[in-house]
Formats: sequence, C-alpha cells, structure tokens
Amino acid sequence: MLDVKSVPWQKLLRPYKRADWRRAWQQVLNTIPPFLALWVATLWAAAHARWWLAVLLAVLSAAFMVRTFILFHDCGHGSFFPSRKANEALGFVTGVLTFTPSYRWWHDHAIHHATAGDLDRRGTGDVLTLTVDEYLALPWHRKLAYRVMRNPLILFTVGAFLVFAVVQRFFSPRDGRREKWSVIWTNLALVAWASFWVWLFGWRAYLFAQLLTLSLAASAGVWLFYVQHNFPGTYWARHADWDFYRAALEGSSFYQLPPVLQWFSGNIGFHHIHHISPKVPNYFLPQCYAENPAFHVRPLTLSESLKCLRLRLWDEHSREMVGWEAIRKYRLHRAGA
Repeated sequence: MLDVKSVPWQKLLRPYKRADWRRAWQQVLNTIPPFLALWVATLWAAAHARWWLAVLLAVLSAAFMVRTFILFHDCGHGSFFPSRKANEALGFVTGVLTFTPSYRWWHDHAIHHATAGDLDRRGTGDVLTLTVDEYLALPWHRKLAYRVMRNPLILFTVGAFLVFAVVQRFFSPRDGRREKWSVIWTNLALVAWASFWVWLFGWRAYLFAQLLTLSLAASAGVWLFYVQHNFPGTYWARHADWDFYRAALEGSSFYQLPPVLQWFSGNIGFHHIHHISPKVPNYFLPQCYAENPAFHVRPLTLSESLKCLRLRLWDEHSREMVGWEAIRKYRLHRAGA
C-alpha cells in the first residue's frame, strides 16, 4: 500500500493547479452551443410528433447536459476560469441549464470535499450511507425508507430526477444569504426558460423534452457521483482516524471510461486526483494522471462498476462496503456470539 504521507502531493499538483482561458473557452464552445442546438432540435421533433427522433436527440442532449454540469462544477471550485467573476457568471448560466442553484450546490459540495470518507461527518453533499450497526438499530419504517432510497431502480431514476427537479428548488433555513438567493434567482431564471420554450413550441413538447432530457442527465450524473465513492475497496473511517489523502486516493475511484464517455463526463473519472486538489481544472486531469505515476491507482472499469449496484452499507468490522446479504450473516454472527 502506498504511504500517502510520504508523497509530496501538493508539489506534484502545483503545475496543474492553474486555470487556462484558452482551454476553458474551448470547453465552453464545444459544450454549450451543441447542448442548446440539440435541445432546440429535441423540442422541434417533439412539437412535430416525431417521437423516435425526439428520444434520440434527448439522449444526446442529456449527454451534453452532463458535460455542462462538469463546467458548472469546476466554476464552483474556482478552477475553470482564472477570473472569479467569470467563474461565478458561467456558474450561474450553467447552473440554470442543469437546474442547479450555483452557490447552494457549491456550498454543499465544498463540505463534501472536506468530509468525504469521514463517518462522523456524513450527510452533506453525498449519497447517504449507513453502517451495518446503524441500519440494524433503525425502526422498521426507517429501514424500509433506506432500502428504497438505496435501490438502484429508485436511486438512479426517480430519486435522481427529484433531486434536480424538486429538491434543488428549495433552500434550507440554515443556508446563508448568498445560498438562498442563488436558489431564488435560479428558480426565476427557470420560470423564464420554461415560459419561453412553451411559448415557442407548446407545453406538451416542452414537458416531453425537458422531463426526458433532465431525467437521463440526472440518472447519469448521480451514477457518476455514486460509483466514485461507493465501490469495492473504498475508504471510510471515524474522524479520529480519518486521513484526507487516504480518503482522496482510496475513497475516490479512478473511473476508467471509454474515451467518448470520458469526454462527456468531463474527465471526472480522475476523481482521486480531483479530491486531492479540486483546484486542478478538469481539462488538466488527464495530463496530471499521465505524468505522475503516484496517481496510478487501480482503475474501476465500466464493467467492474456494475458491481457497485449491490453495495448498500459500510461494515465497520470488515472495513468494506457490503450488500444486503451481509445483514443475515451479521445477525447469525451476533446470535452465535
């Protein structure tokens, strides 16, 4: 096992922790105009009842929506453009396009980066993960709710859609003023967005295109986020034993995707590097990985990632993610003890 404390991580990362105007604008131009063009084409096909074409275009539109979200994500880390104001401006626009209030989401995501893999600081900006002991201590109705929430047929479909379409329309009383206003302004912009397209193409075409595109993009986005922290061999520890670099390298996967999917997912598969330093923009992550053998961790391939679907709980005794079958074994063990 690599001794994470012996590697000068920040020194290795320093050449890549820089935003580049040219690379950033290249990504803006090869992402947002195609997304908008596909979106309009999807609306047109739906308005003219060409449903097979509308579905195909919605799939492509959703792929570009995922990539748009990565630009939004980098803006929140201040790593996309060299200018803070440019990051904030593009962050708002891409936030509206992806139904996500910028400052509200960025705030929670920053907490996620500071607490990933820490069992004592779970619950903000992550997919809820219980330990086996915590699950067994729940009343039956909360066990049922957790099982429903962690079911892939719910988590990556209805659950993913509701997060982007409904949950992000509201702020918490605990949110700061900036976070609350980002929700309000994003909601107002979305009303204007929907009104314009309804006026142009009709409400049926808009609902078909928007619900399908957002559903597909949300499912893909939640899946990407899920497999980057819920995979065999991931890292969790109590706060007293928690280590930031181990949480990044062992608790964030290197999701090795085919080139096309890597492009649409904005290189977010290099998630272990991203968690060590979110100041490395997505367009420098592949280069950072290629030039530094210290980052060459065991990859999680597309086929291997399907095994993540069965993972539900963290077993503190075996220190691994487990499925529901572990509950029966755990109860038998406790009964025989």
